[in-house]
Amino acid sequence: MAFGIAAISPLLARVMGRDAGWPLAAMLGGLALYIWFAVPVDTVSTTPWMPALGVELRLSLDPLARVFTMIVLGIGAIVMAYSSRYLGRGGGHGGYYGLMTLFAASMLGLVLADDVVLLFVAWEFTTLCSFFLITLAGPKGTQPAVRTLLVTVAGGLCLLTAAALMVVRTGTTVLSDILTDPVWSADPGFAAVIAVLIAMAAFTKSAQFPFQAWLPDAMVAATPVSAYLHAAAMVKAGIYLLLRFSEALHDVPVWNLLLITCGMTTAVLGAVFAMQRDDLKELLAYSTISQLGFLVATIGVGTPAAMVAAIVHTIAHALFKSSLFMFVGVVDQQTGTRAMSGLPRLYRIMPGTAIGVGLAAASMAGLPPLLGFVSKEWMFKSMLDAPGAAWTGPALGALAVFAATFTFAYSARFLLGGFVTHGPPARPGPEPVHSTPETIEAPHASFFLPAALPAVLGLVLGLTGFLLEPAVAAAARASIGEGYETDLGLWHGFAPELFMSMVVITFGIVLVLVRHPVDRFLDRELAPITGVATVDALRRWVIAGGARVGDVTRTDRISRHVWAVLLVLVALAAVGVATVRPDPEVGSPVRVEDWIVVVLLVVGTAAMVVSRSRLGAVANVGIVGFAMALWFFTLGAVDVALTQLLVEVLTVVVIVLVLQRLPRAFHTVSRSRTLLSAAIAIVVGLASGAAVWAMTGRRELSDVGRYFLDNAEEDTGGINVVNTVLVDYRALDTLGELTVLGVAGLAVILALHARRALPRREVPLAVPADSPLLSAGDNGVFLRTFARILGPLIVLLSLYFLVRGHNAPGGGFNSALIGGAGIAIYYLRAPSDEAARIRVPYVAVIAAGVIIGVVTGLAGFVDGSFLLPLHAYLGDVHLTTALVFDVGVYLAVLGVIMAAIDKLGGDDRSDETTGDSEPTGDDQPTVDTADNREVQA
Repeated sequence: MAFGIAAISPLLARVMGRDAGWPLAAMLGGLALYIWFAVPVDTVSTTPWMPALGVELRLSLDPLARVFTMIVLGIGAIVMAYSSRYLGRGGGHGGYYGLMTLFAASMLGLVLADDVVLLFVAWEFTTLCSFFLITLAGPKGTQPAVRTLLVTVAGGLCLLTAAALMVVRTGTTVLSDILTDPVWSADPGFAAVIAVLIAMAAFTKSAQFPFQAWLPDAMVAATPVSAYLHAAAMVKAGIYLLLRFSEALHDVPVWNLLLITCGMTTAVLGAVFAMQRDDLKELLAYSTISQLGFLVATIGVGTPAAMVAAIVHTIAHALFKSSLFMFVGVVDQQTGTRAMSGLPRLYRIMPGTAIGVGLAAASMAGLPPLLGFVSKEWMFKSMLDAPGAAWTGPALGALAVFAATFTFAYSARFLLGGFVTHGPPARPGPEPVHSTPETIEAPHASFFLPAALPAVLGLVLGLTGFLLEPAVAAAARASIGEGYETDLGLWHGFAPELFMSMVVITFGIVLVLVRHPVDRFLDRELAPITGVATVDALRRWVIAGGARVGDVTRTDRISRHVWAVLLVLVALAAVGVATVRPDPEVGSPVRVEDWIVVVLLVVGTAAMVVSRSRLGAVANVGIVGFAMALWFFTLGAVDVALTQLLVEVLTVVVIVLVLQRLPRAFHTVSRSRTLLSAAIAIVVGLASGAAVWAMTGRRELSDVGRYFLDNAEEDTGGINVVNTVLVDYRALDTLGELTVLGVAGLAVILALHARRALPRREVPLAVPADSPLLSAGDNGVFLRTFARILGPLIVLLSLYFLVRGHNAPGGGFNSALIGGAGIAIYYLRAPSDEAARIRVPYVAVIAAGVIIGVVTGLAGFVDGSFLLPLHAYLGDVHLTTALVFDVGVYLAVLGVIMAAIDKLGGDDRSDETTGDSEPTGDDQPTVDTADNREVQA
């Protein structure tokens, strides 16, 4: 349902403009209410996805997922409503609304995922969505978006590695089963490795030291994007991941050490850096880093009380931080600046906004009776009770008080500097657009209320904490597997955490009173290098390292590219021959056709080796190829033989088109080079021959082969087993090959556009000046007549082979090769290159083929799985979407063939795009009558 909302949001934005935020808010809010009231807790939904791998679209609404679902959808609905007034009145908001709702859907998939593969896919969706949302800021957002992508993708790789290790070790992809597997206690080493990988993934997403640089850098994004990403969505993905895996890792020492150390370091550094900011949005960015550090450290404590504290503070942070970000947008829109140094006393002009900011800032500072006070007290309590040495709790408590004191100070800085008065800022900001109170107006209620709603909810839930107790207690139990008595009231007696809060408030007030000296003290660079500079340096090093690796094969010498492939081929052949069991058997008796194939292979290979002419070598290679096709025919592999035959025909055409631009003969090489090439050829030939002998000498049928033969017709409705394997059983492989083929076609086009092809080689013909050979039109009479008759027949034959492929030799690939042969005839019959130019948009044909393949795969979800063929009957005629998929294969292959023939065989049209090509000669041959009437063709 969430992805459905994301799908229609661009259309709504196109019709309604910025007002599309209202219906989208209603949809997200309605979905949240439906899940809360109508979907029972612990509901599990499964849909087959990759059954052969045991991977399912498995969603589970346990109590922890339920809390995060409400945060994602609730804050998402509020931000959508806010966006309807924040955005400009013009159009062009479809991309924004589409990405924001897709982000919400991805986050929903992440928190509901009960399959580690689905968890990783949703995780990467959030990464990509955040990248594109930041790029919406225009040129200024490009570099921050790239830096954000690099950091978060690194975390995604850590998560992928952890997922692969867990699946291999536990034998399942079901997340709930993995987390309860006995391997965590039985193998501490494995648990430690997974703990490090999961922590690194979460740290990159939740901006923890040393990966915190991307979050302030991403402040170039629109304010609603920041309100959603940095309050409810992206940064909470890391927090959710840590909470989810706490059940298995909460007592792993390296987990506790990493989370507590990095979390508290981040909390302190973020709070100090926030005190330096003059820009309200930047201040909130660093405060977010600090608050996330608190959360990570609390989760690292690993006790049931710590889980309660983390969940309550996650809710509180989502409320006050989303409210503050949206209020920054209100201030920016109404005044033209976010710099505290350029703002007048806004509490007089926008009193409602000032009150809303005051509530949210008070919750962030941890003041009663806000929910932030409740969560802060719980965090203090959990840190004081942290397991470990006797000094662990007091040390953590002292660090927490220190960071919380700065939290109080920067919260007051935000409120006073933005709405009351702040005096000279530590870092002066830009000049405001509206600098006088007379030009500033209070925001409209429809703009103000969405921003104020989370702040008010923070107050309401702070006063009525008992409303949250059941959900929080259940979520904490789901995250760690242990229950804990949860009391979210404001008063718990004169407990240690109360005195810690009093210390924070006291010293926080002191910092506010001496804010000017503090500003002057902080007006300096606190670190020798910035996080952004570090990320940029790492990116440069990675690119430079990639260039160095690429230098190994960055050459036009084919031998440099081929040697690695040949080496791997020899190794695989050796392994295969050594491991194939039972040993190959020689069939008997030897047939006459076998000797014919052997003779053709020997003659063709020998002739090719000694040939000095490129054209002669091509002809001899063709003999070898046709001999292989004949061998396949004799073995009964009609589909494979047909493919080999058609590929040989088209390969000859393409190679001849290339040869017309190359010298007639091979260049002379040294004797040592010849001997080395011969040695390599002998080794590779022996290895390949041994592999063929080992495989073709097997007389038993494999289990997989037997299954296909026995079940293909029942499973797929087709009796051509080869085709059913390609488009039914292994359609995902075929789709991948189809995509690679399309990319190869595009590469041919781009390569020949980017670099001018070699000029055609001029071939002298000793003929009279009035010879018919000089007329391209006369030369092509026979071929044009031949093509006029056979052309339509070849097209019909191509379509016939396409349709019958499920039940007889044929299919999308073979039929496209037949069609390609027709295109080759069309090219060869033309009197000139310009006349032969293919007018069909072959790039669109390639794209259409790939798109049809993907859409057909998506249609398989109707029956439960991607690329699962759908079947129907029209009378006695069997219909299947596998045929539609084959049409996609047909179009993609045909498009690539058209691209190759048109680009390699056309006239030198690179000058049309590059502007630097020189004519290589006239289209028509010329005659030099003064020199024995030799014709230069």
